Amino acid sequence: MTTNPSAELLDSLLTATGQTTAVRAEVRVWSISGVERVTFSDGSSAIFKYAKRPFDSEDQALRLARTLGIPVPQIHGSAVVDGWLGMLMEDLGPSARDADDLDGVAAAVVLHGARTAAALPVFDRERLRTLPVRALEHLEGLRKADRWQDTDDVEDALDKIVRAADARSVGATLAPFGWVHSEFHPTSLHIGEHGWRLLDFARAFTGPGVLDLASWYGTIVPPHPLRLRVFLEQYVVAGGTPDALAPRGGLTAENWALGWHRMWAVEWFLEQSVRWINDPATDPGYIKVVRRHLTDVLHLLEI
Repeated sequence: MTTNPSAELLDSLLTATGQTTAVRAEVRVWSISGVERVTFSDGSSAIFKYAKRPFDSEDQALRLARTLGIPVPQIHGSAVVDGWLGMLMEDLGPSARDADDLDGVAAAVVLHGARTAAALPVFDRERLRTLPVRALEHLEGLRKADRWQDTDDVEDALDKIVRAADARSVGATLAPFGWVHSEFHPTSLHIGEHGWRLLDFARAFTGPGVLDLASWYGTIVPPHPLRLRVFLEQYVVAGGTPDALAPRGGLTAENWALGWHRMWAVEWFLEQSVRWINDPATDPGYIKVVRRHLTDVLHLLEI
C-alpha cells in the first residue's frame, strides 16, 4: 500500500494558501482517506481532507457543485502528491443539530435541481444494467487470487440479477436524473447556525437521483420500502419532481431505488476488495455484507 503522504500534502497546501504552521488534530481517518482539523498560529482553522483513488477527484466535484449553487464547503486549496489528493477546506465548526428527514429532502431537492455537470461520470441505464456483470468480473479476479473461494451462492445470485437486469433497469433516466451525491446520509449534511452544507462528494456522478434518497437511511439496517415511500413523498412535497414516485422496471419506485442502490453497493464492495483495499484479511467481513445485500437485491427487485 502506498505510503500516506498527508504531511507533504499539507505542507504544499500551507504554502499555496500563505500559511506557515498548523496544528493537526484527527477527526476521522480510514485506510485510504482521512479528515483532520488544522489550527493556524492566528487561531483560525480549516479542514484538511486527503484521499487516494477512487476518492481523488472530490475537489473537482466540490468546485463544480459550488459553481452550480449547491451549498458545499469552500475549498481554499487542493494538491496531489503520489496519487493522493489533499484539500484544505472551510471549517464549518460544530453542527447546530443532527440532520433530519426534512433537512434531507430539502437538500436533495436543491442537489437534484442543479444543472448537470459534464465532468461527472454518467450512470445511465446501460451502466446500471451492467453492475452485476462488473461485480462478477471482480469476483472472478478475487477467485484467481485464491480468495472468495466458497462463494458459489454469491455467483449464483449475481447470475440471476444479470438475467433480470435488462428488464429491471428500465426507468433509470426518469427524473430526477442528474447530480447524485452517492453518500447521501444525515452525517453528510452539516446543519450550522447559518444554514446547511452538503459534504463528501468524492463519488458524485450523474444518474438516477432516487438512489440518493434510497441511501439516506444507510445500509446497516434492513431496507424499509414503506419508510422510503414516505421519504419520496416528502421529497415531492418539498419541490422534488413527482416522477420520483413513478414505477420503474415493473417495480414501485421505492423497491427499484432500494434494490439498485444495494446492487450498486455490492459492486462497490467487490471492487474495493479486489482493487482499492485489496487486503485478504478484510474478505470475511466483505463477504458477509455482500451476501446480505444480494439477498436484499433479489427480494427488492423481485428476481
